[in-house]
Amino acid sequence: MTTSDTTRTTVRARGTAAVLDLAGDINAAAEESLEAAWDEAMSVSPTAVTLNFGNAGYINSTGIALIVGVLAKSRARGIPLSAYGLTSHYEEIFQITRLADYMAITPDEDSALRGAGGSTT
Repeated sequence: MTTSDTTRTTVRARGTAAVLDLAGDINAAAEESLEAAWDEAMSVSPTAVTLNFGNAGYINSTGIALIVGVLAKSRARGIPLSAYGLTSHYEEIFQITRLADYMAITPDEDSALRGAGGSTT
């Protein structure tokens, strides 16, 4: 688990996938926590990565840029990325910013893992 002043990110394995549980605001202060969580997740060579926004709070434009950075890293490694737990407002933001064109946005973890090519067991 990594933390910042406003964000806590926990990494856990779900089958061969890595789930990054985000809690708190996703903004500039989240950068260190998200980077450390990404590095921790990559240390086990997951077949997919899922971002859990269920406990995330406010996501500002810098937070969106951080998510774009995670997306770029996952695409560079050929690892599918998905997300779940977004509020309807942030689902719309992900649609507008076209993040949803490059990652599955789903209502729950099992769907996210199926959408990212990960195991649901």
